[in-house]
Amino acid sequence: MMITMKAILELADAKNMAIGAFNITSLEGIQAVLGAAEELGQPVILQFAPVHEAIIPLSVIGPVMIMMAEKAAVPVAVHLDHGDNLRVLKQALNMGFTSVMYDGSALPFAENAANTRIAVEMAGAYGASVEAEIGAMGRQEFSSVGEGEEGEAMEGCYTDPEEAEKFTKATGIDALACSFGTVHGLYLTEPKLDFDRIHRIHSRIGLPIVMHGGSGVSDEDFRKCIKGGVRKINYYTYLAKAGGMYVKEKAIQAKDYVFYHDVTLWGIEAMKKDVHHTIKVFSNLE
Repeated sequence: MMITMKAILELADAKNMAIGAFNITSLEGIQAVLGAAEELGQPVILQFAPVHEAIIPLSVIGPVMIMMAEKAAVPVAVHLDHGDNLRVLKQALNMGFTSVMYDGSALPFAENAANTRIAVEMAGAYGASVEAEIGAMGRQEFSSVGEGEEGEAMEGCYTDPEEAEKFTKATGIDALACSFGTVHGLYLTEPKLDFDRIHRIHSRIGLPIVMHGGSGVSDEDFRKCIKGGVRKINYYTYLAKAGGMYVKEKAIQAKDYVFYHDVTLWGIEAMKKDVHHTIKVFSNLE
């Protein structure tokens, strides 16, 4: 059953848990995510990021995501992740996505807020939810600073609680992606998460906080983030790694031919196992 992100995050807030938001780059990814969610009876978010257009276009995978979400036995939101221009948001909304993210985090505050207000008005015509972002979560901000500069660089990239409050009041968004020490992709060093900042931001904005760059964070740290107010956690890199490394292992073990249909089944098996564990952690089931 397909619902909005706002509705699914309200459910998460009521249960003091977070919803896993899994980026989709293949049919096998959808099968793995929905298979695990249905086994556990937990809501989930399927999302697509334009950065993955080279793997599979939104125009191809988007309708498949919507079709499978509608048929799912659990609540599913279908979300556009990191839409950095209004055209791609409109494309997703026309397709039937129930949520979009406008990412203007690289822009000056005023321009980000203005564009986000347009995104909110646009999504409202479709009854869809909107996520936005302030702060910075790209690898370059956290992993490429010079010696002695790390503390200063990280503080400058973290989301300021006061700015977060101003931004949410000015835009009317449903959820805010904040920077508090996570990065996208594989971690090069142990993440330094500012749990107090999460709590302070949540106290000021009164909205669900979205955690980007969740892959590689320990289960215990996930639980601390959720306790502070994180209600949506984006997850992709380590999911893709789990599928890829298991396929590699099985291919090495194969004595004869490796058929492509075996590769897809191995990938689903490994990704579903990873999603199963991840959802249990986010849902406070383990």
